[in-house]
Amino acid sequence: MKVLVLGAGVIGTTTAWYLAERGHEVTVVDRREGPGLETSFANGGQVSVCHAEPWANPGAPLKILQWLWRDDAPLLFRLRMDPAQWAWGLRFLAECLPGRTRRNIAGIVKLALYSRGALQALRAATGIEYDQLSLGILHYYTDAKEFEGAVRAASIMRGHGLDRDVKTPDEAVAIEPALAAARDRIVGATFTASDESGDAYLFTARLAELARARGAAFLASHGVEAILAEGGRIVGVRVSSPRGEARLTADAYVLALGSYSRRAARGLGLDIPVYPAKGYSASVPIADPSKAPRVSLTDDGAKIVFSRLGERLRIAGTAELSGYSTELNPVRCEALTRRAREIFPDAADYDRATFWAGLRPSTPSNVPLVGPTRYPNLYLNTGHGTLGWTMACGSGRALADIISGKAPEVDFQFTV
Repeated sequence: MKVLVLGAGVIGTTTAWYLAERGHEVTVVDRREGPGLETSFANGGQVSVCHAEPWANPGAPLKILQWLWRDDAPLLFRLRMDPAQWAWGLRFLAECLPGRTRRNIAGIVKLALYSRGALQALRAATGIEYDQLSLGILHYYTDAKEFEGAVRAASIMRGHGLDRDVKTPDEAVAIEPALAAARDRIVGATFTASDESGDAYLFTARLAELARARGAAFLASHGVEAILAEGGRIVGVRVSSPRGEARLTADAYVLALGSYSRRAARGLGLDIPVYPAKGYSASVPIADPSKAPRVSLTDDGAKIVFSRLGERLRIAGTAELSGYSTELNPVRCEALTRRAREIFPDAADYDRATFWAGLRPSTPSNVPLVGPTRYPNLYLNTGHGTLGWTMACGSGRALADIISGKAPEVDFQFTV
């Protein structure tokens, strides 16, 4: 089958890999000059099943109100005259109900566990390298109430097969000695030994090369202008490139345009509840390896993650719902390095930080949209929010199965 994948981020590229592996003729189009240059470029680096608790949870509305006027708030709504933002926000509030939160955690954990296993199998089969570390992910907490909530969430996740174990402050420091300077701040921790970290951009770029070797084609600098429908089916995609406009056709189409998926689907009459949540990161050179963390960490109070990627420390976090701008807010950038200096004062050269912002494609529930649509030859793979890197291999593999007429191996609610 000839398949056209729209989007060459980590989601689109993994989808292309698994489709090519199954013998399909695959073409991937992306507006950027190469794979992985949008949201996959400089994220937090965590393959984190342990982050399955969605933003939409019973405690979220009050926190958002408390953070509303803070420029450095971990989750910031900048209200706009944007009907899509308001509609997304109302759906988000509905997903904060306890029953929906439990359901969403279950769906996220199932797909994320499957995806992490798929990544490990892919790595074993191909030998792909991307500054990966298989040392687990440690969440540490500096607020007792937040820690109590985390203990409850960890219990739910363990019920779905995730090894997220509760740890004391001393056990946390034993797992990651670089936390010793912050020991007095920590009230508790959770540790998921089976989680991993790695550079999502390196993975995407190198997997694209492996996919090319299997026959997949990547068309860079090709922007998607319109998806064309006729007679209840997709009949082509109009793209623009430096050489002008063209129409690409295929037997099946995969929409994996991240935060831009909603815009692309709007002309087809599809309501895709995806809205961009801008995330920030700082990449800093490590100054003293003995004082920099090796275990990937999540600072729950600041909603920041730390991942060691080769000789760099990646510091990432926060979410800002403010439209499609990727302009850097200096206050939010400084909040990342300020927190890192507090916890790991001598670990890195923070004055040489490189800042970045990307748009995470977020659904109100944090559960991604993967699977078929009412158009029989159009499929979705979008809406992964902060867990695109975590869920990429599982989403791509499952969707390749669906397109190939096979039942996916994971129990997940695929779109219809």
